[in-house]
Amino acid sequence: MSIHDSGTAGGKTKPSGAKMTRISVPDLVARKGKEKIVCLTAYTTPMARALDPHVDLLLVGDSLGMVIYGFESTLPVTLDMMVMHGAAVRRGSEHACLVVDMPFGSYQESTEQAFRSAARLMRETGCSAVKLEGGREMAPTVEFLVKRGIPVMGHVGLMPQSVHTLGGYRARGRATDEAAGVMADAVAIAEAGAFSVVVEGVLEQVAQAITARIPVPTIGIGASVDCDGQVLVTEDMLGLFGAFKPRFVKRYAELADDIASAAASYAADVRTGVFPGPDNVFGSLKKSS
Repeated sequence: MSIHDSGTAGGKTKPSGAKMTRISVPDLVARKGKEKIVCLTAYTTPMARALDPHVDLLLVGDSLGMVIYGFESTLPVTLDMMVMHGAAVRRGSEHACLVVDMPFGSYQESTEQAFRSAARLMRETGCSAVKLEGGREMAPTVEFLVKRGIPVMGHVGLMPQSVHTLGGYRARGRATDEAAGVMADAVAIAEAGAFSVVVEGVLEQVAQAITARIPVPTIGIGASVDCDGQVLVTEDMLGLFGAFKPRFVKRYAELADDIASAAASYAADVRTGVFPGPDNVFGSLKKSS
């Protein structure tokens, strides 16, 4: 039974009491050029529950370092953190394909290190695949993992784990040689066996060319509407992360303002004795006969 028979994907409603079929890696690959892939990040069980019926792919991104922990970059994120948050998202979802980021330093040393890290992520989170950053230099690692049964999503273009060597958070592919390099990276990762490639922060024409060239789905973020799917950091999309707003983010809500307003109302009620009211307490003690 496909997800379109059992879930809310494709506009259909899940039958009452029915268990959804989780979208698989082959399901996503089959959508190349046919059906857009909807992806958002999730780091907690409640957020996963809210997003799961509406997306095809939940990404537990190492962006949690900045969004959840307040780090200045993704570099301090550890494998333990990714395991903890990946397992939380798995408990809160039953429909979306689940992909977990491999954090900085957990896979670059050797193919063997990458396998141990990826195997732990899959074993302890229940995810369907892992994601790693890098282009041609990481192709042998991708091939090593895929041949050993670990589905891999690639990530090229602007790569946050390489922000220092790339010279900051800037769009990639503005110069001809740089654009050719991003293309070569995407091709190498796809040929190595990645089932999908995130294309981040590149000129639109570069993303369009990559999508047309490689046989697996591209997931755009700050790339092109012509990518096979799109991903945003959920907290950016909801207006919950206000440290900065990338050009490619569209806010669909301003929940930070709503939270601040709710907190202010709560504080006022507590200070004036309005809360807790009669409906918020357990009544008086009954006298025993």
